[in-house]
Amino acid sequence: MKLKAIFFDVNETLLNLEKLKKSVDSILDTEGASEVWFSSLLHYSLVESIRGEYHDFTEIAAAVLRMQAARLSKDLSEDQIKDALSVVRKLDPYPDVIPALKELKKEIKLVAFSNGKPEVLQEQLENAEIANFFDQVFSVESCKLYKPHPESYQLVLKKLDLSPGEAMMVAAHGWDIAGAQTAGLKTAFVNRPGKSPFPLAPEPDHQLDNLVELIQILKPRS
Repeated sequence: MKLKAIFFDVNETLLNLEKLKKSVDSILDTEGASEVWFSSLLHYSLVESIRGEYHDFTEIAAAVLRMQAARLSKDLSEDQIKDALSVVRKLDPYPDVIPALKELKKEIKLVAFSNGKPEVLQEQLENAEIANFFDQVFSVESCKLYKPHPESYQLVLKKLDLSPGEAMMVAAHGWDIAGAQTAGLKTAFVNRPGKSPFPLAPEPDHQLDNLVELIQILKPRS
């Protein structure tokens, strides 16, 4: 089946989280605290989906940061939390992102698909100067089920009138790849620092050292 669209995860796939991690580590005064915070953010977003509840990603991020501060016996104000997390709006793209998207846009529909709040997601893409590469941008807010819930991917497919085999999910997270596989999408895992596929899930269709490699994958289909 001919590939018609590529879905891109945003944070850590297209955008480098290093600035945000430094901000979280700084406010918690603990090196590496950001890794625990981000993992907990993903954990509690899934708790929301399982419970049938929905708070946007920004709300969950703040709540989890407050929880982690309490564990470290730190008292953070709402303004401190808001300021620390606002860095997410101004993340830099990885060096391979713009060259890859520029070429891929000539060949296929490009879609940004994130757990992030819609207005935050749009601001991220604009600040990183990559918004113009995407034909469409989707947040899970439209279905209120966080990735990797299969229905989140299926809703985007439905909105684009695509069958699962006509789309590929590109992500630097094993959980995102696993979710997309469950929904029937083709998958490509990009090897960002510290990331690896989930060993108990099927192997992704492609494993990339950088996004430019996607161009070679598409060439036989052009």
